Amino acid sequence: MQPTVEPVARLIEEFARLPGIGPKTAQRLTFYLLRMPAEHSRGLAEAILHMKDAVRLCSVCANITDRDPCPICRSETRDRSVICVVEEPLDILALERTREFKGVYHVLHGAISPLENIGPEHLKIHELLRRLQDGTVKEVILATNPNMEGEATAMYLAQLIRPLGIQTSRIARGLPVGGDLEYADEVTLARALEGRRAL
Repeated sequence: MQPTVEPVARLIEEFARLPGIGPKTAQRLTFYLLRMPAEHSRGLAEAILHMKDAVRLCSVCANITDRDPCPICRSETRDRSVICVVEEPLDILALERTREFKGVYHVLHGAISPLENIGPEHLKIHELLRRLQDGTVKEVILATNPNMEGEATAMYLAQLIRPLGIQTSRIARGLPVGGDLEYADEVTLARALEGRRAL
């Protein structure tokens, strides 16, 4: 039953817009916030506003950052001759947890999906190709998700990169088909990186 108090109803509606939050969870979160001390609620609201104001995309790899370039692109210890291409910033967090990959990243911000009207022009593909022009990069690892959209994106990128003479590989199938990188465990991701294959 919807509450009649307008501010409560509005917050429930806003929470319900978040992924994975249904109406019941939205109600529980709202009533939890209602009971918590005002300073905690204010802190949460300020953290959300600060995140929206401070976070932007790295001008090099398109990862999220509060300083440009991002810490990975600024690092002196990363191998800039290897770029790992991922769909979303969350995928970088998953791969970094393995502590196996020492190169740099490029975030596409999605995958090619004709059903959702997402074509190559909607992704950060032009920016990736621009990074490959200076001759520094020797290998591109395509770490898109192992689903239809991820596979289509990987094949499209491989066709664009192959004429440049840069080795292109795909992470191995240690990941379940239809799964997302952000939900994979560290061991599975580490094996997928080690077992990557040329396209």
